[in-house]
Amino acid sequence: MNNAFLSAFAGLALFCCLAPGCGGTNPQGMIVVPPSPHGGSGGDNGGNGNGGNGSGGSESGSGSGSQAPLDNDATRRTLEMGLGWNLGNQLDAYEEDPDSRNYLMPDETVWGNPKVTQAALEKVRAAGFTTIRIPVTWLGKIGPAPSYTIDAKWMARVTEVVNFARAAGFGTVIVDTHHDEDHDDGHWQDLKGASTDPALNKQIKEEIVAVWTQIANNFKNYGSWLMFEGFNELNDGGWGESAAFKANPRQQCDILNEWLQTFVDAVRATGGGNATRWLGISPYCANPVYAKYLVMPSDRAGKLMLSVHFYDPSSYTLGKTGPDGKDYLPYTDWGHTGASSRKASKGEEYVREIFGMLHDEYIAKNIPVYVGEIGCSRRDRADARAWAFSLYYLEYVAKAARTYCLPAVLWDCGGRGVPGPEHHYYFRHDTGEYYPNAKEAIDVLVKGWTSNDASYTLESVYNSAPMYF
Repeated sequence: MNNAFLSAFAGLALFCCLAPGCGGTNPQGMIVVPPSPHGGSGGDNGGNGNGGNGSGGSESGSGSGSQAPLDNDATRRTLEMGLGWNLGNQLDAYEEDPDSRNYLMPDETVWGNPKVTQAALEKVRAAGFTTIRIPVTWLGKIGPAPSYTIDAKWMARVTEVVNFARAAGFGTVIVDTHHDEDHDDGHWQDLKGASTDPALNKQIKEEIVAVWTQIANNFKNYGSWLMFEGFNELNDGGWGESAAFKANPRQQCDILNEWLQTFVDAVRATGGGNATRWLGISPYCANPVYAKYLVMPSDRAGKLMLSVHFYDPSSYTLGKTGPDGKDYLPYTDWGHTGASSRKASKGEEYVREIFGMLHDEYIAKNIPVYVGEIGCSRRDRADARAWAFSLYYLEYVAKAARTYCLPAVLWDCGGRGVPGPEHHYYFRHDTGEYYPNAKEAIDVLVKGWTSNDASYTLESVYNSAPMYF
């Protein structure tokens, strides 16, 4: 075992409180500041997302850090949201074939899922999830300029599913614009084009105003349990690796900052419940590493949350593309007990580094954060080793999210229920029944975020990592 890691958590018995209905709280009834993963003893924690170490700390973060209780709006929002679930590959699905007459047309069943039902969402809620994120793609359902009118039937179906979620008992429901982002495939949120073409940027901002004004007006009288997320994973298609982005990251990120302000202003202008509704603000790619380029929009309501995604290391959680052009899962192991030849880099220390940065730079400064997508591609239960490490990854990330006061939302794309790269299937979207072996994965995830057992800590999860020789 890594003794330096163990010392980082020595004596820590109190973590984040649970979401309402999930259990008790710590004695102060508040959330306790977690230990800094960057080291230090109450001074600068080096929380910049680049692995910096605070004064007097070790690389593993063994400095004592602050143990003062946090009682601010950001931590209270953590309690409200808790653990979440994504209704993935459902209302965000669309026709991808350029030769189809329905190209770019959203279609709830085109990616293999049946229509979602309220009964299904009730079973997801009963499994322990308190937040639901409903990704929505609008694309071909948006009419031409200048009105950009959204198809009434599509809006009605989105509304129906939002109502299903609320009736199922979810305390927070999130709606976004999902696959509207352009990756050189003709989608309207063309960040790369807008970064070099002021006229195109102006046109896209007009469409952002039109689309979000219609969505906001549709839900204007809904309660504060509904929140909007402006954009999903906006980038130029290179996911931070394109030559243009590397040469000048701010060129695209500055345009994204404009779009985020446009989104906030459009929603707030509709009034009603939208005047004070929580809004999700995502950095480039929704990657927390690029949050350093994000300028949080001005908001007179003061109700903005940073929204990020976490799939690191992606070669383990999502897979890679092989020489034959097919995706595959190259690694069976993850974390400190995994064999070096069978795992990618970025283990537990990286999880602590990123989540610690989000806590130090945002939550501790009273800016709420939620991790809108987490997940790990499903492994075959017959491969005991790969299965055990996949469960460990889910449990560790969930427990770390709670430790650093981050609501976390599992990606579930349903589908055929077959193990493989980017196959994240847990619940059937029509019945809510578990896919084979999915309950075991859900149980460790829910335990990771919601357990109140004082002996169950991030250290104890670390100590229980799979061991294969």
